[in-house]
Amino acid sequence: MSKKLRIFVASDSLGETAEMVARATAEQFKETEYEIKKYSYINNEEQIKEMIEEAMEGRSIVVFTTVLVNLRDQIIGDCQRHNIPYVDLLSPIIKIFEGVIGEKPVYEPGIIHKIDERYFRKIEAVEFAVKYDDGKDPRGVTKADVVIIGVSRTSKTPLSMYLAHKNIKVANIPLVPEVPVPDELYRVPLKKIIGLTTNPHKLEEIRIERLKALGLQNTATYANMERILEEIEYAERIMKKIGCPIIDVSNKAVEETANIILELINKQNIEE
Repeated sequence: MSKKLRIFVASDSLGETAEMVARATAEQFKETEYEIKKYSYINNEEQIKEMIEEAMEGRSIVVFTTVLVNLRDQIIGDCQRHNIPYVDLLSPIIKIFEGVIGEKPVYEPGIIHKIDERYFRKIEAVEFAVKYDDGKDPRGVTKADVVIIGVSRTSKTPLSMYLAHKNIKVANIPLVPEVPVPDELYRVPLKKIIGLTTNPHKLEEIRIERLKALGLQNTATYANMERILEEIEYAERIMKKIGCPIIDVSNKAVEETANIILELINKQNIEE
């Protein structure tokens, strides 16, 4: 029989925590050779039985992290019956937390990985919004969850960032009469495109303030009413040609417009 210590790591999730703790502990014994075998995502009695049978064949320790009570009880019971040393890493900690917090745990496997996945999806969406902001790279529209189109100063960028924090990848395209609409926009499914429009007088005020912030005169064409009317008319003509929903953002906060977009997305997902 081999003298090598065999450490069986079991978990109803990936088992990274149990493996890390087991390895860190085993490394404290420099004269002992060991190997770790993982049983990840255990969810039934047969998997536990298989692990226990293998653990009975040599010098073994079972280290496990499972929040599913029935699986935990079976591992403990089988280990005790066959005199296999075991370490239940989570139960003692959960009990202490429960006593201090005064709240029952949810006992949901893999919850930390779900949190991590949501976080990384959010980071990815934010990076996407920055990369494909203001038509920098029209190729982004074919990769986006949502494509926002509209004239300058209709809150396209703030909306893109707000929605990115909801894990939605957004590209936005400015509509300017002198600049052709990128061909990529016409290859995007209609349900992904959202048009923004606004009251011309409101837009004039916003643009004048923008020019002031830049230290420029408000006589620039950018804030000229005739030019604004031309831009809005052109943009709405493009939106109607595409056939996308059009949201008037004249008196709406970014959050309000974003909620309308989220409702449109949810409605489309339900109808699919």
